[in-house]
Amino acid sequence: MAVRPFRPPRFDVSVALAGLAGGLLLWGFGLGVRPDSDPIVLFGGRWALLVPLGVTACCELLRRTAPRTALAVGTLALAADVMTQGSIATIVMYTDLMYAAVVYGSPATARRLPWITGVLTLAGMLVPYAVYRVPEALLIGLVVGAVTFAPASTGLIVRNHRDAAVAARLQAEQTALLAEMDRVQAVTAERSRMARELHDLVANHLSAIAIHSTAALSLDDPATSKDALAVIRENSVQGLSEMRRLIGILRDGADDREPAATPTLDGLGGLADNARANGLDVALDAEPGAVPAPVELAAYRIVQESLTNALKHAAPGRVSVSLHRSPDALEIRVTSPYGDRDGPRAPGSGAGLVGMRERAALLDGSFGAGPEGGPEGTLWVVRATLPVTDVEQGEM
Repeated sequence: MAVRPFRPPRFDVSVALAGLAGGLLLWGFGLGVRPDSDPIVLFGGRWALLVPLGVTACCELLRRTAPRTALAVGTLALAADVMTQGSIATIVMYTDLMYAAVVYGSPATARRLPWITGVLTLAGMLVPYAVYRVPEALLIGLVVGAVTFAPASTGLIVRNHRDAAVAARLQAEQTALLAEMDRVQAVTAERSRMARELHDLVANHLSAIAIHSTAALSLDDPATSKDALAVIRENSVQGLSEMRRLIGILRDGADDREPAATPTLDGLGGLADNARANGLDVALDAEPGAVPAPVELAAYRIVQESLTNALKHAAPGRVSVSLHRSPDALEIRVTSPYGDRDGPRAPGSGAGLVGMRERAALLDGSFGAGPEGGPEGTLWVVRATLPVTDVEQGEM
């Protein structure tokens, strides 16, 4: 709730002084609203009208800080002014008090005053006409409406426009805030996507390079070293090629080269061959069928990262990769021997499991990884279920 200032604003002080000065000027020239002979003048003489004039001018100082109090006191001052010769300045200042009470007062005051003054205007027209039965009696209601209903209605219009402007500004600020939040979320999501893509593209090749370089350094065998260097060169070239593709995507077509096509499940055979060249015994059983492109990319990356982890952590033995399409989902299962090792053959950060879980979650799928016992001993099993029905409907 807004707290009104204790001191009157400069504008209100100027209004009060201007109204008082105008009233004194009219008083000096002897200009009043009614002559002393008018029957409603109970307090004759030129000095009597100065009291309501001064009180109304003081009320102008409170037009924004205490609008309801100012209007109440100003109404009493106007009633007293009616019993004197009257001053145009007092009436004009009262109309401003009525206007200010609607514009700066409480919402309840702003709603009620136009109705109250409207009823008073009708009463001011109908009651005198019913008593005097002359058309001129209707003018009393017109005067009442000009002094009360007109400024109250004008104040209500101004207040509604002001409130609408405030609401529009708040809505614009909220829209800008939501847009900024969307932008931040989009940037964060894009950074996460690029981090997953960079990890999936490079980790496999760098892991193979690290493992074979370690073998080349630890074994004093020229043939083994030569084979290791061949594998290192092949993975270096492939990793460099994929890095160039990623840089091309980041540059968003800054040059005329088209980035390489997005990996598909048709490339699983090449992925398995590359893993075999790096020393893994891979058995591939893939019957994925036709799946949407987002599911295809996620499945490829999950298999790729699973083979990379097997290369770094698995005990000697067969690594099995199976993909099967059910009516509603693509099932992925990768198993590798799980046994006691001194440590990984290449360092890892754990980001691979996080990336696979994120890829499955983005498609509203499920992911799990961990050791499981079986007839063949303890295996490290990676399972992922990627729904295809919702994705297909989203692409239609």
